[in-house]
Amino acid sequence: MTDPRPEPDYGAMFADLCREVGLCLHPKAEKRVIAALPKGLDAGVRAVLQAEGIDEPSAPGELKRAVRDCLKAHVGKP
Repeated sequence: MTDPRPEPDYGAMFADLCREVGLCLHPKAEKRVIAALPKGLDAGVRAVLQAEGIDEPSAPGELKRAVRDCLKAHVGKP
């Protein structure tokens, strides 16, 4: 059985990440985030924070939640 969900719109995801969360990634960082997403949302969050030079363990929980919510809205994986 095939997955009926369409491919995520990564352009819209990164635009929302920039506009709503304030984390605007360069194309190389976007590729790293896309590569991390199959490992789960937490891996995607880590990739976003790493691209911005933010230490993930000491990042505010509110920031991590905002990034995760943004990724989840576009990727839809728990």
